[in-house]
Amino acid sequence: MQILIVEDEAEIAQLIQIYLEKEGFACRICRDGITAIQVFQEQQPDLIILDLMIPGLDGLEVCARIRQKPGSKDPFILMLTAKGEELDRIIGLSTGADDYMVKPFSPRELVARVRALLRRTLRQGGQSRVYQTPHFSVDVEQRVAHRQLEANQSEALDLTTLEFDLLTTFLSYPGRVWNRSQLIERLWGSDFYGDERVVDTHVARLRKKIEPDPANPSFVKTVIGVGYKFEDAA
Repeated sequence: MQILIVEDEAEIAQLIQIYLEKEGFACRICRDGITAIQVFQEQQPDLIILDLMIPGLDGLEVCARIRQKPGSKDPFILMLTAKGEELDRIIGLSTGADDYMVKPFSPRELVARVRALLRRTLRQGGQSRVYQTPHFSVDVEQRVAHRQLEANQSEALDLTTLEFDLLTTFLSYPGRVWNRSQLIERLWGSDFYGDERVVDTHVARLRKKIEPDPANPSFVKTVIGVGYKFEDAA
């Protein structure tokens, strides 16, 4: 697995590299946003560890550009920042980051987060075909979705096309905050005309099929003033 470390503090970058390479990952370091975009295009890493405050382009801009033009791989992005405010976390996740850690952090925890991200999908030819979380899985090619039950059993979910695409979107980036416009782009594309509140209707229908208590959702969470995010802890 190829990991790109984008961090302008040399000691932190080297510490991350040491711990990840001990676990068998191949790492490359760059220290500014413009170089990060160039290296990403050349290397196409599986995961990017991206500091929020870097020279050139900041981490939010780098993340947004990568999500707009992911290339042959759409990498996982783990964002690092010295800021701990909830607003910063929401902004980072809404631009496409998959996870978020606040400095100072434990290198061992960072390695664990990296491994957890890389376990989220089964990749074929650089493209994600099956998305998995502890309680759900979707097979994009076969168009089937399952919910995991007790004793290693699972059941197929009876979803409409839009519900399947919505669940797939959520599982593709667990923890990411999606606003309605982003979900409309994913579900209908640029040809959509109408009220963006239609997203709320489909989220409500999906919740009825996957949530133990749709009125108090455990998986598809509302982020007030922003949109929705999917969480599924082990």
